[in-house]
Amino acid sequence: MSQAETAVSTPRTMRTFMIIWLGQIISIIGSGLTSFGLAVWIYDQTGQATPFALTVMFGNLPRILLSPIAGALVDRWNRRWVMILSDTGSALLTVGALVLLTFGQLQVWHIYLIAAIGSVLSTFQEPAYTASVSLLVPKKDLGRANGLMQMGQALEMLIAPLLAGVLFGLIGLRGLVVIDFVTFFFAVGALLVVQIPQPPRQETAVSAPATSLWQEAWFGWHYLRQRSGLFGLLVYFALVNFFLNFTAVLLGPLVLSFSNSAALGTVQAIGGIGMLAGSIIMSAWGGPKQNRIPTVIGLITIASLGVFIAGLQPSTVFVATGLFILMICVPLGGGTSQAIFQSKIAPDVQGRVFAIRTMISRSMMPLRLLTGWP
Repeated sequence: MSQAETAVSTPRTMRTFMIIWLGQIISIIGSGLTSFGLAVWIYDQTGQATPFALTVMFGNLPRILLSPIAGALVDRWNRRWVMILSDTGSALLTVGALVLLTFGQLQVWHIYLIAAIGSVLSTFQEPAYTASVSLLVPKKDLGRANGLMQMGQALEMLIAPLLAGVLFGLIGLRGLVVIDFVTFFFAVGALLVVQIPQPPRQETAVSAPATSLWQEAWFGWHYLRQRSGLFGLLVYFALVNFFLNFTAVLLGPLVLSFSNSAALGTVQAIGGIGMLAGSIIMSAWGGPKQNRIPTVIGLITIASLGVFIAGLQPSTVFVATGLFILMICVPLGGGTSQAIFQSKIAPDVQGRVFAIRTMISRSMMPLRLLTGWP
């Protein structure tokens, strides 16, 4: 059977997606345990905030710089195997950290290197995963699938810190890393027992074999520029992300200016609950079937109202309420927007297009910092 026939004849159901999703969820929570443990370890070793900022930088910079190349290669290669190899690489990276920790050789610069290599692997894994959804799930269920994917982020925000906080005192960083390594088997195992159909490549100028990798890398940008509706939505969300980064940066200082760290933890937990609630609603509802663009704009407007409420009074209640409203709208608006892109973009170019979206989205925080604004 040809590649094209495989892509067309494979039935689209939620079952295969749910198997992959469950494996990824377990792995994400495991990675969250290690991230929490390493953050505590860095603070114990240095007592400074700068290493945290550098870790974030090394964890994001490769995704920004390499996303176009990764997207082009994802569209060339078998997406299932891209995910398997990326997850396997992350597992080996975890083993490396465990070995260094066991022999007492772990250094802060090792954490930077681990964050950078892990970011490179995620740069390939993310577009492969996202671009596979439209091949696995019926079009009517794309919103539900996107809601479930964003639920993973919400669970990482809620469960991983709470679980890691309890386990860190019992089994230490080494135990957390071991658990993280075990969870990778769930992610890879799920991918090994399912099939992800490959989209048939269209014989166009941008997908012909003679096209260079560099041309294919930037094809996603040109593809969106030629489609004013999708490009407008891309720009809109880029601006929203840019300005929401101010909220993310100022949230901690705002709460601590009138209260304490316990209040900040409560506010962040309520924000995580809001995101989880929004993800559950999106996965059950599936998003609107019509008038998707007005729905997205309406949800972002409500999210902006949440930001407004958070800044009305120096009160934990106001900030928590505003953050809850903001975070419950994030998976609803983001999931609906993602469904628009998945339904409008040809399957064989989704890796390149989604990689460009990721690059632009992740560029907003460093761009905000470069402006020099507080």
